[in-house]
Amino acid sequence: MTHLFGRLGLVERRVRGAVAAFRARDPLPDDPFRGLYLSDRAVDEVLRTRRMPITDGDPGLADVEAAADRTEAAGGRSRLRDLAAAAALGHLDVELLLTAMLPDVDSRYEQLYGYLNDDVTRRRATAGLALRLCGMPEASAHGRARLDALAGLGLLVVEEPERPLLSRTLRVPDRVVAHLLGDDRPDTALAPVLTFSATCPAPTTPGTGPAAVALPGAERLARAVRNGVRLIYLRERSGGGGRALAVAALSEAGAGALCADAAPLTPDLARSLYREALLTGRGIVLGPISGPLPAPPGAGVVVILYGTAPFDPHWSATPPLPADVEAVPATVRAQLWRDALNGLLAPGVDPDAATAHFTLGPQQITRAAAAAALVARAEESPLRAGHLRLGARAQNAGGLERLARRIEPAVGWDDLVLPTDVTAQLRELAARARHRDTVLGEWRMRPGGGRGRGVTALFAGDSGTGKTMSAEVIAASLGLDLYTVNLATVVDKYVGETEKNLERIFAEASGVNGVLLFDEADAIFGRRSEVRDAHDRYANIESAYLLQRMETFDGLAILATNLRANLDEAFTRRLDQVVDFPVPSPELRRTLWDRCLGARLPRDPDVDLGFLACSFELAGGHIRSVAITAAYLAATSGEPVRMADVVGAVAREYRKLGRLCLDREFGPYLSLVSRERQ
Repeated sequence: MTHLFGRLGLVERRVRGAVAAFRARDPLPDDPFRGLYLSDRAVDEVLRTRRMPITDGDPGLADVEAAADRTEAAGGRSRLRDLAAAAALGHLDVELLLTAMLPDVDSRYEQLYGYLNDDVTRRRATAGLALRLCGMPEASAHGRARLDALAGLGLLVVEEPERPLLSRTLRVPDRVVAHLLGDDRPDTALAPVLTFSATCPAPTTPGTGPAAVALPGAERLARAVRNGVRLIYLRERSGGGGRALAVAALSEAGAGALCADAAPLTPDLARSLYREALLTGRGIVLGPISGPLPAPPGAGVVVILYGTAPFDPHWSATPPLPADVEAVPATVRAQLWRDALNGLLAPGVDPDAATAHFTLGPQQITRAAAAAALVARAEESPLRAGHLRLGARAQNAGGLERLARRIEPAVGWDDLVLPTDVTAQLRELAARARHRDTVLGEWRMRPGGGRGRGVTALFAGDSGTGKTMSAEVIAASLGLDLYTVNLATVVDKYVGETEKNLERIFAEASGVNGVLLFDEADAIFGRRSEVRDAHDRYANIESAYLLQRMETFDGLAILATNLRANLDEAFTRRLDQVVDFPVPSPELRRTLWDRCLGARLPRDPDVDLGFLACSFELAGGHIRSVAITAAYLAATSGEPVRMADVVGAVAREYRKLGRLCLDREFGPYLSLVSRERQ
């Protein structure tokens, strides 16, 4: 601050000279009411003299600047010089700023400015007084323009707009004064918009945050900043982190970052934000952007915007440098996880294997790691893979839940009772989802054409054969949630609305780490037909849209149907796998009966699982329904479940399905069913 006080000392010398000159020609030096009224003698003095510039040429300026040069050569910095360089301030600008600032540093100058203004109530420098103290005529157009420029930068406030310009008082904002005096606290007015931290530091040491690893594209953006680019727009893709990339780029360019939320930003807050960046030499990272900027970017300030929509030229008069923020590569994500979880993991837990299939951006990984640590702390246990997956799932936005029903998986591979080849296909599907970053990203096995990196499959089979449960098992094996699309929220009788609803689902699902299940998929993925009327044409448009959208989908989607023949054949090519679910064999049905009746349900020894499996050709869903009905019958009687309860429940299920109870199926237990009917 030596340089600052040295320059303020020069202003003080001019003020003292101005006071002495005013006193020498004061017509009423002993009037106790001077400054409160104008006497005739005072009016005559005003008419006789002109207000001329007040300056002695600043003979000490060279010495002050030489001392500042020596300080900088020794490694020190002058905040006043840094601000002048960042804001491109000239000598006059600095002098005007210091003249207006003097009463904020030394309260004596309030009284002296009141004396020079000849008004005890006006205790700050007026525009006219400031110009004269800086050696400029009051009518100087250049001087007035520099006042406007300082006000435009937020470094000076010209108050009392109802007064003539020369009598308006000048005030330096408190934040500017505090900064020049060495205070680094951000403007308190910016608290509603600053995010991530007060100053969004860009770490450069390993293990301290998202910029600790090399994010793809950061070097290119840093090079643009170093070459004078001042406005950049980053369009985020699923799994990309625009804010983290911007922070990393500014760090690479040798600057810090001020991260701000664009939603609550008003024009006044925007100007304060630009001023804060100007004072601290940081770039502004602002987003997510979805509309025009509330105020034009400040001169000389680097502003990096980010959002998911394409940049609209109407949002800013200054065109930005556009750049896409692609999904963070798997290797970088793994490093981010390791950095965020440094020292917290239980022995033997591999964060790479546990989270490789989660598409998360840098900020999401940081939050997911923090959430996982909280869960582990609440359970008083070491941080395990399950905690990591729970933390990752917690980063899913809630938008998809308004369009689909979220199911938190509660089953695993051991709960599936399916033929071996079907189970192998399901495991292969899970492996596709787990390794798609390697195959589609690193090995580029799906290049060009705007194709997405999604994994899609069709589950076809009769009702109750395990399609939905298999989707839940796959989601559980990947540590993801299952989202079942509710057709009631999708299908609309009005033309084009169904497609809009589907687009909302696909868009939300792309940003969610989950498995999207379209149950009864033939209802919306139906076969295209020959166009005979307008209904056919619009139905074909819906199918054509789905064909295109499935090609660009980035998530994991499963279509389930009982009527595979009703699906359009063009979908088959776009599917990664088609899994047929057969009706279970007697051996599998026996296992299903045993699993569905469970270990906790009291079971009478007369329950013949072999007979049930061989006699009744039921799928797993129907067997589960029968077991639940039998359990209710046992609970009503207060006794263990008996064969009579199970057979009676089968009869009820048959009637529900519209099937007859035949002797060859019920055998010796048909009488139980007959007695029940009587």
